[in-house]
Amino acid sequence: MKRTCIVALLFFLAGCEKKIDFRLNDAEPKLVVDGAIENGNPPVVTLTKTLGYFNTLSPQELMQSFVHGADVFVSNGSLTHKLKEYTVNIAPGINFYYYSVDSSDLATAFVGELNHAYSLRIVTEGKEYTATTTIPDTTKRIDSLWWKPAPFTSDTTKVVVMVKAYDPPGYGDYMRYYTKNQRQPAFYPPSNSVYDDLFIDGTSYEVQLQPGWDRNADTTDKDFFFRGDTVDFKVANIDRATFDFWRTWEYAITMIGNPFSTPSKILGNISNGALGHFGGYGVQYRTLVIPR
Repeated sequence: MKRTCIVALLFFLAGCEKKIDFRLNDAEPKLVVDGAIENGNPPVVTLTKTLGYFNTLSPQELMQSFVHGADVFVSNGSLTHKLKEYTVNIAPGINFYYYSVDSSDLATAFVGELNHAYSLRIVTEGKEYTATTTIPDTTKRIDSLWWKPAPFTSDTTKVVVMVKAYDPPGYGDYMRYYTKNQRQPAFYPPSNSVYDDLFIDGTSYEVQLQPGWDRNADTTDKDFFFRGDTVDFKVANIDRATFDFWRTWEYAITMIGNPFSTPSKILGNISNGALGHFGGYGVQYRTLVIPR
């Protein structure tokens, strides 16, 4: 009798299924800001517009998403400089656009400095957007880098890279790191690149570095480096807002396609409803040559 009731209940629940159609309305495109300033380097800002959920994301469509002709200003509190738009050809018929120091008008130009605050103002299509950031001091000290054979593999060409670092006493030291090898054209972050000092405050610690990789095209092994690699290591001290942005961005990326993930919001710092971030980075560099 109990089994009959269970079967009947299952048929009843199946009969209660209802087809639901979701109609995703086209949303008004939003401004997306990708801005950064590092110690010793000028500010760089990229402006794009959001694309539709069902867009094809072709290179041509991505190129058309760039915002041109905006008035972009960066200030260090003493000087305010209007950035100039530049074009870089990255493939036949495909260009990349960004805003940086106007080389024809250097009177108000500046580069980033440690322990300085900066503000960004963007005026485009009749709207104004603002953000602020700080380049922290390089409080996290990198003591040394070394390598050792990769564990749990018979491939003797694979190695792991270790770093010993020091975190000063006092909570609130945030960092992001990147790596580069001789096969890569630029520094790239690993899958998890940002960390706070909640559990390492005031200590010296050793940790394994994960290789940075290009999300668009790179097939780099995401766990190991290789014999013969020259590994360049870049670590940046960042403020809390920059940490929150990259922490939530990386979480959102890893949850794509996961039906059991919770909804997430990327925490940007651009005003007036724009997406993205303007961040300051206090950077240090180290290099490790791994013999063959």
